Amino acid sequence: MTPQPRRASRIRRGTIGALLTTTLAALSLPLATPAVATGPAEPLPVGNYLITLADQPLVTYDGNVDDLPATRPAEGRKLDVTASDAKRYRTHLVAEQRHVAKKVGATVRQHYAVTTNTFSARLNAAQLVQLARTKGVTNISPDRLHQATDDRNSSDFLGLSGHKGLWAALGGTAKAGRGIVIGDIDTGIWPESASFKAPALTSSKPGGKHGKKPSKDDLYRPYLDGTTTVMHKADGTTFTGTCQTGESFAAADCNQKIVSARYFADGWLQQVPESNRAGYISPRDSQGHGTHTASTAAGNAGVRATVDGHDLGTVSGVAPAATIAVYKALWQSKDGKQDGGLTSDLVAAIDQAVADGVDVINYSLGGTFESAYDDPSQTALRNAAAAGVFVATAGGNAGPESASLDNTAPWTTTVAAGTIASHTGTVTLGNGKSYTGISTSVHETIGSAPLVRAAAVKTAEADTADADLCTAGTLDPTRTAGKTVVCDRGVTARVDKSAEVKRAGGTAMVLVNTRNESSDGDLHSIPTVHLNGPEATAVRDYAATDGATATLTSGGKGATYPQVAGFSSRGPSLVGKGDLLKPDITAPGATILAAVAPPGNQGRDFDYLSGTSMATPHIAGLAALYLSEHPTWSPMSIKSAMMTTASPTKTADGKNNGDLFAQGAGEVEARAMLRPGLVYDSSEQDWLGYLEGVGIDTRTGTEAIDPSDLNYPSIAVGELFGTQTVTRTVTATSAGTYRAKVDLPGVKATVSPSVLHFGHAGQKRTFTIKFDVTTARSGILDTGSLTWTSGRTTVRSPIAVTPQSVHAPAEIKGTGTSGETAFSVTPATSTFTATARGPVSSPLTKATLTGTAAETHYETNIPAGAKAAQISVHFDPAADTVVGVVWGVMVDGVPQSAAFADPDSNGTSTISLGQPNAGTIFVAVVALGSSDDTVTPYTYQVNHISENSPVTGKVTVTPDRARVAPGTPTDLTATWSGVPATARSTAWIEYANGAGTFLTLN
Repeated sequence: MTPQPRRASRIRRGTIGALLTTTLAALSLPLATPAVATGPAEPLPVGNYLITLADQPLVTYDGNVDDLPATRPAEGRKLDVTASDAKRYRTHLVAEQRHVAKKVGATVRQHYAVTTNTFSARLNAAQLVQLARTKGVTNISPDRLHQATDDRNSSDFLGLSGHKGLWAALGGTAKAGRGIVIGDIDTGIWPESASFKAPALTSSKPGGKHGKKPSKDDLYRPYLDGTTTVMHKADGTTFTGTCQTGESFAAADCNQKIVSARYFADGWLQQVPESNRAGYISPRDSQGHGTHTASTAAGNAGVRATVDGHDLGTVSGVAPAATIAVYKALWQSKDGKQDGGLTSDLVAAIDQAVADGVDVINYSLGGTFESAYDDPSQTALRNAAAAGVFVATAGGNAGPESASLDNTAPWTTTVAAGTIASHTGTVTLGNGKSYTGISTSVHETIGSAPLVRAAAVKTAEADTADADLCTAGTLDPTRTAGKTVVCDRGVTARVDKSAEVKRAGGTAMVLVNTRNESSDGDLHSIPTVHLNGPEATAVRDYAATDGATATLTSGGKGATYPQVAGFSSRGPSLVGKGDLLKPDITAPGATILAAVAPPGNQGRDFDYLSGTSMATPHIAGLAALYLSEHPTWSPMSIKSAMMTTASPTKTADGKNNGDLFAQGAGEVEARAMLRPGLVYDSSEQDWLGYLEGVGIDTRTGTEAIDPSDLNYPSIAVGELFGTQTVTRTVTATSAGTYRAKVDLPGVKATVSPSVLHFGHAGQKRTFTIKFDVTTARSGILDTGSLTWTSGRTTVRSPIAVTPQSVHAPAEIKGTGTSGETAFSVTPATSTFTATARGPVSSPLTKATLTGTAAETHYETNIPAGAKAAQISVHFDPAADTVVGVVWGVMVDGVPQSAAFADPDSNGTSTISLGQPNAGTIFVAVVALGSSDDTVTPYTYQVNHISENSPVTGKVTVTPDRARVAPGTPTDLTATWSGVPATARSTAWIEYANGAGTFLTLN
């Protein structure tokens, strides 16, 4: 859940809590064990923040400021930032940003105006509180670090190649994606790769010197106008870019494939010392991630991939005729701890990509936790989509843990990673047993050779555990030479393990997972087979026996595919609260061969990489193919076409996968997506209504909608309380009559009307689905589908609903050492239970703040398994003193979020969370006095409730069990006694499935 600090009317000139923003989707407020504050600590360090203002950015501005005309592009058109009206309004926004920063004594570091009205600045806690009170400020977020998310040929698997493939249907690879620009926000590009080979850019315009009408083959050819790249696009608009020079990158490194290359590093360079910087400060890629994603999306067709003398076949981008615009915003540090890109640089990259006029953005990166919808980068992507840009985002590589996704906003297409036909190798043991795993490096028979556990051939000085991991320098060459070595996965990079075996003279490696993980097709320096599960255990155990031998051969029966890769992050989206199904779709992302940057890949030009980062450019490339055929289609119509024509992925035993939180709508079907029949479209106004519906004040006056009613290609109800009706509107892509069928066990679903008639393309029809719970278990996810059928056309939408057990207040309050309070709950089931836990009243910390901008902060922790948590800061300020609390999660001592808690009418700031996660947080206590000698007393308290928390007093709830009528309010009474009168006590009234109500006393 996203925590919501208490809000009231204590602050005189606007409340800081009105700007509540967390960059953690599942942010939990950690508390101390025992429940005593640790601190105060040193003042909270100055940090980098992004401040968003209320006025609309260029892409959505509709002309409501003074006499400045609207700059929002017409439907189906792209923004023109060179227009005089756009320049005037941009000047206005920049001036506004400077004015706001000046009010709190801050200096603007970066301005953003195209996709978001935001600036970045270095701020202390006092400035944060002042900004939060400033009229027109709508959001404040920390500048956090984002990182790249890391058939045997994915283009063959997707059905792109061959005489019946999608490329052939589009006129061949020379036309597949023509007239489309894909913006790749990543680690840069290696322009010398054969995947990007193309004629040089020249000043010759399409059609020649005499202004002749260009041929179809020449119409979209990019050209130079001075130092600006100009390209006329399929939608009738123009892309303008530039080749930004820098370290080891010249203007000539761009060409008719790489039409623009820029880099964005202001935030990262200010945070990372020069001594810890690696790679190139330019668009050039040192790591290979960006080169891989760009070549996957739009690399040339039929490029021969040769590595270490081995011919690996040919590789092709999904949209080989599309062009690439590079926006490098992810960076490399020497120690690896500061690899990635800061929000400020990413927003700058998104802003520029939209200003340049890209058609598609590939966003193969994410944070360490789910981004909030109003995070500046997500806001920028929302406005990019509003401007007609299709945005493909990586779901993350934190699977198979649940609720591990990032990039879950409805305006982007969130991509999961699936497997394709695997490259295999077989290990045949001396006992006659054979095991097949993943291998891209066994090209001929190896052995028979002695098979040993790595620790058996370690040096005398090496630690046994380190040796089993094949850590560098742990193997003894005199004992390793000529042997096949079994190395455990973990700690060190997989390819570094084979490098250590090679250094020590080993002939081959068997890499074994010691727990259930993915098997990966890395290009190892010696022949290697990667095993998982029982096969890994069997080989590991056999290698420890005397006289063990093994033979490695190429091939063997591979696993069923496509499966969702084990590393692919899973839903549900906690930010969406169950009312939006994510991920959206699955695409190939395991063992994908594509171009890389040699410096970061052992000198290789091509390599196999795995991750949702690799899946995302497949979707970006498919969107480019779509736009080359339908240039004016909206991003959401294209997403709908992909989702409703997708097929279920497979489980390990070959059955259809029903895990919607893993696969979304399923595996993308490239050939089917161009014939969707019906599409579910949505636009900026729909997204604003959705945001209002999930509790985000957009400051636009947009009316809230039930989040489940967003016109989305999937259907999700996070809390199906007995019955609920959802609404959808579909647009026909061709004439036809469609009939509905719903498959949802335990829930009666009624579609009205159940038959839809369309006389022509573009016609819209609205329908409802009423869900009534019958036998579905409360609190357990129930999944199924809605399918519309017309002849051979099927339009399938996944459904995910969760019946819930009770509606109850988040908090009830009481006063005095004893007493009682009545409240009402509404159960969804006939059997109702309520359990009182606590009360807890932890020791108080009393202190004072002195001055006009005084602050101190506390750091505290919460253990796993806590039922509930509550922090309170009670202020006793002077009449003209403004007080408040800033808090957030800390990772490795660095704040990762900034949230605000307002004092209530009694002067107490409270942050309450049910079922919090473990972790470390800071709580900054701030007072803005009227003079240097203003003294503000405060009291700080931490209460947490777990199964065995020591209690102070007694709390009961009656009735604690009852037979009730579902959906009918039931009266309860909470009674307490023996609690202290001078300190706050907290109790937690728990219902079925972990739901609960805070009882806050005194």
